[in-house]
Amino acid sequence: MSKKIESVNYGLEKIFEGAQDFLPLLGTDYVELYVGNAKQAAHFYKTAFGFQSLAYKGLETGSRDTVSYVLKQDKIRLVLTSPLNSKQEINKHVVKHGDGVKVVALWVEDARSAYEETTKRGAKSFLEPTVEKDENGEIVKAGIYTYGETVHMFIERKNFNGTFLPGYVKWESDYNPEPVGLKYIDHMVGNVGWNEMNIWVKWYEDVMGFVNFLSFDDKQIHTEYSALMSKVMSNGNGRIKFPINEPAEGKKKSQIEEYLDFYEGPGVQHIAMATDDIIKAVTDLRSRGIEFLSTPPDEYYNAIPGRLEEFSHELHEDLKRLKGLGIMVDADEEGYLLQIFTKPLQDRPTMFFEIIQRMGAKGFGAGNFKALFESIEREQELRGTL
Repeated sequence: MSKKIESVNYGLEKIFEGAQDFLPLLGTDYVELYVGNAKQAAHFYKTAFGFQSLAYKGLETGSRDTVSYVLKQDKIRLVLTSPLNSKQEINKHVVKHGDGVKVVALWVEDARSAYEETTKRGAKSFLEPTVEKDENGEIVKAGIYTYGETVHMFIERKNFNGTFLPGYVKWESDYNPEPVGLKYIDHMVGNVGWNEMNIWVKWYEDVMGFVNFLSFDDKQIHTEYSALMSKVMSNGNGRIKFPINEPAEGKKKSQIEEYLDFYEGPGVQHIAMATDDIIKAVTDLRSRGIEFLSTPPDEYYNAIPGRLEEFSHELHEDLKRLKGLGIMVDADEEGYLLQIFTKPLQDRPTMFFEIIQRMGAKGFGAGNFKALFESIEREQELRGTL
């Protein structure tokens, strides 16, 4: 990887000083997926990824229209929601997009202020500030639309002591497979349409006070056949990072175009989940049936020691084990990172997960983009969508 790309990482603190403080974000509260069958999806995420049962809302709790299962692993919370009748708007989302992310919920100190500050800067309202109460206290939530039909929900929970949110009950289950070591959401990547990336970069800058601290163009992210452009947006404290991708012209159809075709519009492409031991996590995930993209060729792994030496870093993991599992390595001035990508988690070639372990690096695997693209293109060729 060129030092030119990663040199952007220098002085991140100074860059973030420019981020506006009108929208302080404490972290990712939860990610809600609209799915065709929440009960079965919950079983999959528990069995395959080691998520634990946390909370439930459905017919038994008085919810007549929707059902939701909440799963947790360390700081990660996934909400899986399905409609209970044909009249629900969720049906339209599932029919159009398949299973996919609807809500990226952000934990805030003041949801009313977050809503007011973002809507007055041009955000389209999804939900005006709403108070929800039960015997465990109250929460305030409010929502705005971002790209496509995706929503940012602001969650204020300082006056709530319940398991998840009002209206949910604790989900007791005798079946809780062991976690695989996923810790928190490192970043979430959105795919937008042709020539829309800069529009949404400006939206995050103007509406949410984010900064663009890394940019990649089609000269940096390309293979013989396809290309994309990407910009990474972050809030002031760096806890929330949203890379945004758009397609770029190539000889054949890129993974971004394929996503847009099958998701039928912009949306969340993947969720990157951090771990402290990627070798153990990936070993466990493979043993549970999770499929990852194909392993890069020998020359990729042969070049890793030299790439690390360029930045004066030494690999602490066994390179043969990394190669055997298909885990990729990238480096910048501050360290290196280990990452791997699952195949799509549903039949449509849309959303997938990334597993990432940071060993000091602040980047997003720019040196792996070519190898990653080639792996995806091999899958696209099998699907007949390249």
